[in-house]
Amino acid sequence: MRLPLLAGWLFLGLPIATVLADTAVQAEEAVRKAEVLEQVVAPDIEVREPVEPLEEQEAQVIDPEGSDPLEEPLTCLARSIYWEAKGVQGRDMESVANVVINRLASEEFPNTVCEVVKQGSEQSPCQFSWWCDGRPDEVVEGDAYEVAREVARQALNRELPDHTDGALYFHDRTVRPHSANEFLLTIETEAFFFYRPNDMAQ
Repeated sequence: MRLPLLAGWLFLGLPIATVLADTAVQAEEAVRKAEVLEQVVAPDIEVREPVEPLEEQEAQVIDPEGSDPLEEPLTCLARSIYWEAKGVQGRDMESVANVVINRLASEEFPNTVCEVVKQGSEQSPCQFSWWCDGRPDEVVEGDAYEVAREVARQALNRELPDHTDGALYFHDRTVRPHSANEFLLTIETEAFFFYRPNDMAQ
């Protein structure tokens, strides 16, 4: 009598295991695509794989809860957009994404999104304050993170216009760092000021 019952439970568990395995495979493929898209932007990397856009459904299986380690391009970019601009309206999220992608494309910055985002963590100051503020990096507002992840997907696909006119730096309107005097103001939004070096060609 126990054997059929046990077999029934095992049978019920099979579809769940299959779905989880399928999701893991989909996530791996989506991450691979994101890494190739990242390499297209970085100036010092030769891309050897076919370049395919990351589709919306594919992006949704990467870091679905906003709690995965910061180890691949979409998650690092989405989490930066989320923590820097989750409470603001308009183009601010897209503009933060523009800065990360502009840095990735610059020879003055690292060759991966995650390295761009984490730059300065070994030696102060951090380039993105949320990364070094000592607080947990997991998402707390799911809806805002969905928006941030979609903006990140579009940015990696190079579907976003550069609202910042090539900016490599930005800061909140409520602060005025000394370094801001060294750069050219490109745009200002409701939440941020954006800058690029004065001698940077456009």
